[in-house]
Formats: sequence, structure tokens, C-alpha cells
Amino acid sequence: MKGRRHSPEQVVRLLREADRLLGEGQEVAEVAKQLEVSEATFHRWRNQYGGMKAEDAKELRRLRDENGRLKRMVADRELQIEMLKEISRGNF
Repeated sequence: MKGRRHSPEQVVRLLREADRLLGEGQEVAEVAKQLEVSEATFHRWRNQYGGMKAEDAKELRRLRDENGRLKRMVADRELQIEMLKEISRGNF
């Protein structure tokens, strides 16, 4: 069975709900079950998204996507440079 992915906005919303449930005195295991995630996933989300607002999560995702795109651009540029160096040496 393949797991489903939650958007950062959904995670922030679920963590807000979890905080409410924990405030009512429920155990972490019960809260995770109600959110339909494992306890490990719940704790990972708390570490990653705890205290964020939905807008912050959107911005984080946008920045991560942009960072990945820029890293690919740099890697492509490095490959082009190496290729040009090889051609200029006549090692082709």
C-alpha cells in the first residue's frame, strides 16, 4: 500500500488540530490515530513544521523548490565547463 503525501499546508492544519486534541488530554498515540498517521510521522512533522503558519509552510516549500532548481542549474553549468575543457584539450 502506497502512502499518501500531505502538503505542508495540510500538515500545519493537522498539527493545529493535534495541539487542540493534546490540550484536551488525549495521548499522542490517540491523536496520531485520529490524524491517520504513525506516531513517528507525527513527531517528524512536529520537528519540521512545529510553530509554523500555513503561509510559512508555503514559503518553505517554494524556497526548497527554487533551491533544487538552482542546484540543478549549477550542476549543468559545471558539466558544460568540464566538457569544454575536455574538448579544448583535444581529448574527445
